[in-house]
Amino acid sequence: MILRQRDIKAAFDRLGPRFLPFADAATTELPLSRLLRLSLFQVSVGMAVVMLSGTLNRVMIIELGVPTWLVALMVSLPLLFAPARALIGFRSDNHRSVLGWRRVPYLWFGTLLQFGGFAIMPFALILLSGDQTTGPEWAGEAGAALAFLMVGAGMHTVQTAGLALATDIAPEESRPRVVALLYVMLMVGMVVASLAFGWLLTDFTSFLLIQVVQGVAAATLALNLVALWGQEPRRPDLTRFDRSTPRFRDAWAELTANGRATRLLVAVALGTAAFSMQDILLEPYGAEVLGLSVSATTALTALLAGGALCGFVLAARMLGEGHDAHLIAAFGAMAGLVGFSAVIFADPIGSAALFRMGVGVIGFGSGLFGVGALTAAMALAEGGRSGLALGAWGAVQATAAGLAIAAGGAIRDWTGGLAMSGALGEGLRHASTGYSIVYHIEIGLLFLTLVAIGPLVRHGTGRAGADQRKFGLAEFPT
Repeated sequence: MILRQRDIKAAFDRLGPRFLPFADAATTELPLSRLLRLSLFQVSVGMAVVMLSGTLNRVMIIELGVPTWLVALMVSLPLLFAPARALIGFRSDNHRSVLGWRRVPYLWFGTLLQFGGFAIMPFALILLSGDQTTGPEWAGEAGAALAFLMVGAGMHTVQTAGLALATDIAPEESRPRVVALLYVMLMVGMVVASLAFGWLLTDFTSFLLIQVVQGVAAATLALNLVALWGQEPRRPDLTRFDRSTPRFRDAWAELTANGRATRLLVAVALGTAAFSMQDILLEPYGAEVLGLSVSATTALTALLAGGALCGFVLAARMLGEGHDAHLIAAFGAMAGLVGFSAVIFADPIGSAALFRMGVGVIGFGSGLFGVGALTAAMALAEGGRSGLALGAWGAVQATAAGLAIAAGGAIRDWTGGLAMSGALGEGLRHASTGYSIVYHIEIGLLFLTLVAIGPLVRHGTGRAGADQRKFGLAEFPT
């Protein structure tokens, strides 16, 4: 019996890395159980994203009758806090504490911000539902805006400090695979949360929504507490009060001194914008231009996510084999060129299959670009600057994604209106024109991304076997 158990265990040990692509991210210093527990902070962030931009977005517009522009403004409020991520990371690098912790205080207070925002939200929903009997009429909108802002600030703080903590405790040789694993856990949190919310709100009532929001608040607190418990070793030598701390301006100047960091951040901004402009356009394009049904357009999200997951797995495998991280990111951008071209040609050809293929390739390219660029950004975390580097990455990425999504919708509406009015000529008087212009802009941004990242590939600054192994994790998209 004992021999059989040993044989079974040995068989699972051999099969694990082959069929579980991220099983080899675990090491003796960071076993898989501890790594998965740490990744729970990403699950809580994914749950918050779905609640804010999915469930509450729809309910406030349809069931509560809040103006669309006001809901869009509230959903974009977390973006206002994104540029502060660099400062948050810098402060966590240089935090002074008698307890010897640098990351845990920021993880905890970020968790409290998330919890506080979700705790305020039910009262705002009550006021928005029309049950208010006294007080200013704008109290509901103000309460909802405050809740969105607090949750967004908490998400940014938790992610920046959480990835900096992962940088501190992950062994150097496993960090590229840990990047991909944490990236996947964010998407797992979003998928699980969307399915759970859809099931819980099948028979929708305002009271049931309030209960779900309260449950999210409690789950956020529990997940993040479990994630950070016992993870960070105490380092009084790094947090003592007599330790000199640099100014943020000086630390930033040192980070960007050789120009490499600036070029990489520019490439990240361009690539993120290129892959993000279409986020709210693919499903309307499929419905309006190709005549796809609701169920068919809903399946596009699964295609996009499935392609991204394939990109994550391939990038993790290539990084584990020592391939250049910048080159992997460039391959992702080139895959995006193919995907967007397929989406554009799907209309004149009238092929829904080509459109679906293009969507999957776009997801695949975004996954390759994301993990490749994130791993390349590890070099920015040199010399104990992991928090600042991660914060800078997060600030650039989140700001670029938010602005690109907003610009994509505005450009589509404006150019589409011009096209349908005949202002652009009879040849462009078609429902697909506005979408096509956005997709062409994204192709142009991807070419600019290749221009920005090209010199980094040429000089080989992202090879996993050289400098890259000396650095920590990079931030990833929210």
